[in-house]
Amino acid sequence: MSLIGDGLDAAVQKAFTRPTPKSAGAQMRYLVKQLGGTKPVARMLGVSQRTVERYVKNQIKTPRPALAARLGREVKQRWQPQVRARAKQKAASTGGIIIDTRARLGYTAPIGSTDQDRIRHLTVALPPQYAARLFHAQEAGAGDARLQEIAAEALKNIYFQDGGTRAGSLDEVRFTDIEHLEFDL
Repeated sequence: MSLIGDGLDAAVQKAFTRPTPKSAGAQMRYLVKQLGGTKPVARMLGVSQRTVERYVKNQIKTPRPALAARLGREVKQRWQPQVRARAKQKAASTGGIIIDTRARLGYTAPIGSTDQDRIRHLTVALPPQYAARLFHAQEAGAGDARLQEIAAEALKNIYFQDGGTRAGSLDEVRFTDIEHLEFDL
């Protein structure tokens, strides 16, 4: 599970103009249409092709919890790709992204400063270049550690250094023990 990656996905999903299919049959039919057949859907979900066909025909209506979770996740990943792309493009070019987090934040600074890590609750509007870096890293398959580094750098520049107007000697911001993380476009 990728905490930051999932948070970015959830923020983009708020831009959807139509709800995702709700019933298992509708979700299976959508995936069959997207992937071009029941065989690739069965392989992706780890079930038999016959099981997929039975969901498509509404012969089975209620999947097991594990299959229901995989099915919902796969549908959300493919739902409204153009709306998703527009939302990411807007955030990366003009809108930026808002990060709301409760996590342990601290920094490396010269001796004599109060660089002690502590739990902070921050809501910070990040400029478009950080949204672009987060989305590009996510699309390139970066892990949560890399996404966390980008978010920490953004918080360092925007929150701690106020865009370069203060705390100029700050070296590194540590962003750990994330209790809550939410993004908004």
